[in-house]
Amino acid sequence: MSEIYIVGVGMTPFGRYLDRPIKDMTRDVITDALADAGASTGDIEAAWFSNAAQAILEGQGSIPGEIALRNMGIQEIPVTNVENACASASTALDMAATWLQAGRGGIALAIGAEKMFHEDRAKMFSVFDGGWDVHDVDAATDRLLAMGQGLDDPDGEEDTGQRSVFMDVYAALAKFHMKSFGTTQAQIAAVAAKNHVHSQHNPLSQYRDPMTVDEVMAARKVSWPLTLPMCSPISDGAAAAILCREEELDRFDRARAVKICATALRSGSDRKPEEVERHITHLAARDAYARAGLGPEDMDVAEVHDATAFAEIQQVENLSFCGFGEGGPLTESGATSLGGRIPVNPSGGLESKGHPVGATGLAQIYELTTQLRGEAKGRQVDGARFAIAENGGGFHGIEEAVACVTILGRD
Repeated sequence: MSEIYIVGVGMTPFGRYLDRPIKDMTRDVITDALADAGASTGDIEAAWFSNAAQAILEGQGSIPGEIALRNMGIQEIPVTNVENACASASTALDMAATWLQAGRGGIALAIGAEKMFHEDRAKMFSVFDGGWDVHDVDAATDRLLAMGQGLDDPDGEEDTGQRSVFMDVYAALAKFHMKSFGTTQAQIAAVAAKNHVHSQHNPLSQYRDPMTVDEVMAARKVSWPLTLPMCSPISDGAAAAILCREEELDRFDRARAVKICATALRSGSDRKPEEVERHITHLAARDAYARAGLGPEDMDVAEVHDATAFAEIQQVENLSFCGFGEGGPLTESGATSLGGRIPVNPSGGLESKGHPVGATGLAQIYELTTQLRGEAKGRQVDGARFAIAENGGGFHGIEEAVACVTILGRD
């Protein structure tokens, strides 16, 4: 089976772009990825376009990829639209790599583009309403929030205003972890502070102000134990990757090519909260390590889906960088900071970089490709050879509905 390589990447700055259409972001990021690869639009044989909000916010459903790509002159090739919650972009990468491995072509494009800011805030937040079973909302809410029962805000709960219901879900999951393993709010804050420190070195990050643990703890409450700097912001942005089969690699710069060692895509299961070893991401990571012939000890850098700071604690455990329940102490030890044993989210993570849902997974791939090339400048992980990305989304039962784990490496 042919090896698959990433030969070009591009990413826009993430931020608030009310007047910048999806088409423009698509054109700009693909242009950057093509320039990075030394390729042209005519080289692309198939494309996967990731987006999760455009149909809701703009009414452009069904064929957003065909429209966005033709706008920049990419036409006639097969275009597949991908919507898979927050894991949409990593799913697009997985599908593009699978298509190439099947021998359907030699060069493919994966792109994620998302506009989430909208003048109508209620409509903007409605994007998240479909991220679980809409026929079971009350039961799903009760089931998820029940995981946090028995651990209350010591200062008293308060209404902190409009927010995605998933912030309350993440708060409940954090409380369950705190009850089960002794994780503290200060450890969750340590994740956020670490990522905000990392973000100051990322020119594409939405927020670039370093923060201390005390500043994170003192910030406005969103849903206890989560404060504002612990939560990913609404964002607009795009990211793209150009992939090729090994047989096509001589057309590009081999010295900058990054191998896709493995991808693993999973949906969740009906498990009990205590069955942490059956968590969707832990199983996906196990699959990815096996396919790559590598283990967690081989990873030099990671990008994980920190929709909240607590999620990073959960995901470093799921990726087996530590035991279950040890993610908080691992972060406090400095092991996940730049210069530590396994730097996590050197980009600043979703909390700082931003979270344009349909682009997030490929933004992780952009960061890790940059790291493995040794081109990350002030946030570079020294000697990085293998990297792992974890990207999950939606909720079904008591965990994410979908998770995708990708392992990249240098020959």
